[in-house]
Amino acid sequence: LHPRYVLNLLHETRKHLKQLPNISHVSTCYSEEVTVCGDLHGQLDDLFFIFYKNGLPSPSKSYVFNGDFVDRGKQSLEILIILFTFLLIYPKEVHLNRGNHEDYMVNLRYGFAKEVMQKYKIHGKKILKMIQNVF
Repeated sequence: LHPRYVLNLLHETRKHLKQLPNISHVSTCYSEEVTVCGDLHGQLDDLFFIFYKNGLPSPSKSYVFNGDFVDRGKQSLEILIILFTFLLIYPKEVHLNRGNHEDYMVNLRYGFAKEVMQKYKIHGKKILKMIQNVF
């Protein structure tokens, strides 16, 4: 994805998240399902498998992602792009909780910062700074 679109997505995600309270309460009636996911750690195939088994986020399909989206795997950035896009499209059905891997120092140690810099050599620092701001 062109860096301009990545930065725009990050800007819109940050703007949306700033409007939300620190704690989100998610409830559902007995007839609805909520899929709760955690620890994707850059494994894009795992995210695709979850969507394959449970369906894509939609007004009738809510998701809660419990952090640790990045680090360790090779496609952390792609996961963020997908999750942030769904968050903006379905803000009432997609909920993102920050994990300990959504932290700059952890990103330096476990590989996410390096991944961003490899994928966006020219704009990597700017994208990484904006991601940290979103986190």
